[in-house]
Amino acid sequence: MKRYLYFITTLGFLMLWSSCRKDFEFSPSTGSLEFSRDTVYLDTVFSNIGSSTYNLKVYNKSDNDISIPTVQLALGETSNYRLSVDGIAGKSFNNIEVLAKDSLFIFVETTVDINDFTPNGSYLYTDQIEFDAGSNFQKVELVTLVQDAVFIYPERDNTTKVIKTLTLDIGGELVETELQGRELSPTELTFTNDKPYVIYGFATVPNGETLIIDAGARLHFHDNSGIIVSNGASINVNGGFSIDQELLENEVIFEGDRLEPSFSDVPGQWGTIWLLDGSVNNTFNYATIKNSTIGILSDGNPDETNNKLTITNTQVYNSSSFGILGRNTSISGENVVINNSGLSSFAGTLGGKYNFTHSTLVNYWNDGFRQFPAVLLNNFVLDEDNNATIADLTEANFNNCIIYGNDNPEILLDEIEDASAVYNFKFTNCLIRFEDNSNNFTGANYNLNDTNKYEGNIFNLDPNFKDTELNDLIIGDDSAANGQGLSTFATQVPFDILNMNRTSTPDIGAYQHITFPEDE
Repeated sequence: MKRYLYFITTLGFLMLWSSCRKDFEFSPSTGSLEFSRDTVYLDTVFSNIGSSTYNLKVYNKSDNDISIPTVQLALGETSNYRLSVDGIAGKSFNNIEVLAKDSLFIFVETTVDINDFTPNGSYLYTDQIEFDAGSNFQKVELVTLVQDAVFIYPERDNTTKVIKTLTLDIGGELVETELQGRELSPTELTFTNDKPYVIYGFATVPNGETLIIDAGARLHFHDNSGIIVSNGASINVNGGFSIDQELLENEVIFEGDRLEPSFSDVPGQWGTIWLLDGSVNNTFNYATIKNSTIGILSDGNPDETNNKLTITNTQVYNSSSFGILGRNTSISGENVVINNSGLSSFAGTLGGKYNFTHSTLVNYWNDGFRQFPAVLLNNFVLDEDNNATIADLTEANFNNCIIYGNDNPEILLDEIEDASAVYNFKFTNCLIRFEDNSNNFTGANYNLNDTNKYEGNIFNLDPNFKDTELNDLIIGDDSAANGQGLSTFATQVPFDILNMNRTSTPDIGAYQHITFPEDE
């Protein structure tokens, strides 16, 4: 009975209280709104490509529930900005209510066609979000840099308009794929530095042709996009040393098409640069390849006299699987820097021929579990039934290289022994992370005292990189690599990746050491 009376009394009190309170009485805004920022910068977008969604928070810090009479874009319906207020899309809104001590989210996007203006390569597009009018008028600026570009799209069927898939010439055999893209035309086989290139799908270099990429060119790839170099075709990336190491004016840069700072180091934004079996004379000099699935995938041609791929003064970062993946191929690398790969930074698989000198092949992946070490070598591939195909690893030489990372060990020498197959490798004068206290790695390939395989190496001492998280892999005074390079190899590669002469006192790796500022 007492519980019943308590319930009736409480219910009555609540009814009386609610009948006295005047809920949802909104008074007009008085121009005292506050904002999370006074300008919304939508960063840089390419012409005709939609931006990310940005947000603005509007605060009512008064004790009154208010109604904002108008929220609108200054350019009205002609604006290239789009708003969403309280979940409703539009460009102008009336009587927007905000409770006392509460806030409101406004979401902003834009798509701008640079051809609507008369810019020289880029255009600063602006507008305002206006709140109320007269003496209560308030505003927030909107700013977007729109970048002109050369767009390369996949081919569509003229009748159905469906995007066509690629049939690839792989080692002389035509293979149908599910990859979208098209062959580059003869007029598209030189990429200049006049405008950035934005590629959707896989841009394919046809048989017998060469894609030439000039110094300072910028290539941006959409999701599931990249470059394919066909049988009998080549790619020549002709970057140069940049005086300004922030601007990188002569570097050729391959990256995704999301230009917002939050995407600047996100792995796996695009596919790969795929050198098909039969492609020849591929060269990369002063290139930066970042945020791909696989930086470079090189297939076949293990016996190529001049190497299928020659890569120099090049950096590969933030690959969601491999930095460089070779599959029974031939690669020569000098002053190569690879870091932050979801699997291995360099993998030479199914045998092949590989030679790296004065390179920094490390892996400080911190975006989840990593299955493989910085450097992986094997001589086989397994099919779906676990049957192995074995091929010769004719040579794999690493000279004056740093092979390190945040795991241990950072080399894996995976061999299926076969009487008819060779497995040749040698690490000479390298700084390597390999510490096997539990004796998990046994056999001839891990006999560190065998001078036919290991000679003059330094194990497990600090390379003293400047900042591995920022892919800044120059070494400092305290590096174990400082002054430890072998002159024989330094004379073959006399300048480091920053164009510093290394011949007098060579360091191991791609960089000569510097003295870090005291606060570092």
